[in-house]
Amino acid sequence: HLPDARCFFLTPLGAVFDVARDTLAAHQRPFELEFIPQTKVPQFLTLDAAIIDARTKDPDVVFFLALHGGDGENGVTQKILETHRVAYTCSDSAASAAAFDKPRAKELAAAKGATIAEAVVLPPMSVESARRELTLLLEKTKPPGATASGGETRWVLKPRADGSSHGLIHLKDLGEVEAAAQTLAKLQLAYLAEVFIAGRELTVGVMDEALDGTPKALPVSEVRLIPGGSFDYQGKYLGRGTEEITPAEISDLEARAAQSLAVLTHQAVGCFGYTRTDMILTPEGRLVLLEINTLPGMTKASFIPQQLAVAERPVKAFLEQQIELARARHRKTFAV
Repeated sequence: HLPDARCFFLTPLGAVFDVARDTLAAHQRPFELEFIPQTKVPQFLTLDAAIIDARTKDPDVVFFLALHGGDGENGVTQKILETHRVAYTCSDSAASAAAFDKPRAKELAAAKGATIAEAVVLPPMSVESARRELTLLLEKTKPPGATASGGETRWVLKPRADGSSHGLIHLKDLGEVEAAAQTLAKLQLAYLAEVFIAGRELTVGVMDEALDGTPKALPVSEVRLIPGGSFDYQGKYLGRGTEEITPAEISDLEARAAQSLAVLTHQAVGCFGYTRTDMILTPEGRLVLLEINTLPGMTKASFIPQQLAVAERPVKAFLEQQIELARARHRKTFAV
């Protein structure tokens, strides 16, 4: 879609390889197999060095961010680009950090009227502490007259600040506490524990079309679980156990409400460019916010391209529009 783009591969340790686009495109099963650059020596040891080099060769460099998780989404990379005054697409460092911190993003959206599930933040802890806290959570949501063991998920645990559903835990009963406690102790991450909300999972893309205009919501998608499936990394990226429907098979009223919640969340968190917001539609017709993604997937099978197709918007035109928005924001921010 962007034939003139210069492609970089940023390693987990921060080194940067200037990679031929054909080499990247030829990489198979990217969600399962790690990409190994053809040369062992990176062109740049840090992202800062890569940016400085690019700026000396082209004063109008636009970095199109397509990074997921960690420093790609939490505002760190965005802050580096801002420091070097480089125009880039999508949300700025402040909004990226807020969106990546799930409780913070929900707090901002709830202040504007979004409905959120009851939640507790669990700090990194030992196995013993995790056992105690998880047992208390289950006791808190035990139905009247029920035993300590049930069959339905009562709490969903996910890292407070992470993406792609890594480390996702469904907690149903006391029999699952030990395994969950071991996972929490091993990962040593802050976790967000939310009361499970039954319903249909919807996801809605939102895109800005002008610097000061109202963001536009894309068509709604639904993610359905195939029996035995789960909304985890395998389901999201490998298509195992899930089915994606775009447009979602819901009423026009429900679709408009879902789109309104997505736009509300996009604006409440201070996002820019495009985002994707996940939510639950309950059997009673309520919409409960799950989270917002500032850099949603852009593969052929991802939701944003699916939704653009239904809206009859070419992906290439969408990308070019986002790059022009980034340039316009840059000019306004730095008065250039």
